[in-house]
Amino acid sequence: MIHIISNAWAAAPAAGAPPQGAAGLFQFLPFVLIVVLMYFLIMRPQSKRAREQRAMLAALVAGDEVVMAGGLLGRLTEVGPQYSKAEVASGVVVQIQTSSVQLVLPKGTIGKVQ
Repeated sequence: MIHIISNAWAAAPAAGAPPQGAAGLFQFLPFVLIVVLMYFLIMRPQSKRAREQRAMLAALVAGDEVVMAGGLLGRLTEVGPQYSKAEVASGVVVQIQTSSVQLVLPKGTIGKVQ
């Protein structure tokens, strides 16, 4: 019987070559670095911003001057956990979602704008 495929012999590792386990570790190092980089550049700042937004919404009180998500300026007249009321002009009160408040303005800002 003729053997077409010869026997495969394992080659001895070259002198100074890293062991196979260490080579596997170095192959995954770029992936680990990418994950760490993504954490510090994307996930950490985003969670910090969300934490600040939640704290700002929890501190809202009636009388605060705010900017809503659509760019509407108003003074809060009632604050609730989900819905609030904001006066956007003299005698014009609109109901908004409390989560749509994007920014709390310094007192007196709306009077300067109008």
